[in-house]
Amino acid sequence: MTKKIIEIKNLSKNFVNNGSKITVLRNINLKIETGKVIAILGPSGSGKSTFLHLISLLDAPTNGKIFIFGKSITDINDEEKNKLIREDISIIFQNNNLLSDFTALENVAMPLIIRDEKYKKSILIAEKFLKKVNLGHRLNHFPSDLSGGEQQRVAIARALIAETKIILADEPTGNLDNKNAKDIFSYFLKLREKNKIILIATHNRELAKKADYALSISDGDIKRANV
Repeated sequence: MTKKIIEIKNLSKNFVNNGSKITVLRNINLKIETGKVIAILGPSGSGKSTFLHLISLLDAPTNGKIFIFGKSITDINDEEKNKLIREDISIIFQNNNLLSDFTALENVAMPLIIRDEKYKKSILIAEKFLKKVNLGHRLNHFPSDLSGGEQQRVAIARALIAETKIILADEPTGNLDNKNAKDIFSYFLKLREKNKIILIATHNRELAKKADYALSISDGDIKRANV
């Protein structure tokens, strides 16, 4: 039987803007299984990022529940929430969120250092992951010394090093050239063998075709999509 890690029940998310309620997601019911790469499609403003932020605990739903590993993440305390984020969920942000005072190597090693891994060991592992995203020549450069595409690859390596069960990526290849985008997506596909869930919000339909399947967000609803 396929194991479900994420289950979403009657999920809604509203925002209030100038006194008007805006419904971004409406009564979503969804089960997401392990060992899959899933593309999330939809125009800008459709709710792709909001959907990922809800799963990553960066935002809270207006109504409904999200279950991860069978437990509702809408009912957990801050300590449990931080533990889940630290150990089980990796996020690749659209704007990278790199630490400007740390080198590429230190940025990638940070998830391991936060878990109290030894510094030297963390740095050695980080070097391997940076080489996997073709940045072996930029190890000791600071984010300000890197191009937008290089910064994005550092952010991807930082998410991958954590070896979490869930990887949430918000336009992870948006700043990459076609070759690097395909290389990174291919690496995501290889992670299926490790029984992970990889959710990728993207506008790139060519890459979305390589996913196991796609979900499309439109008018607050999420449906399986043909790409």
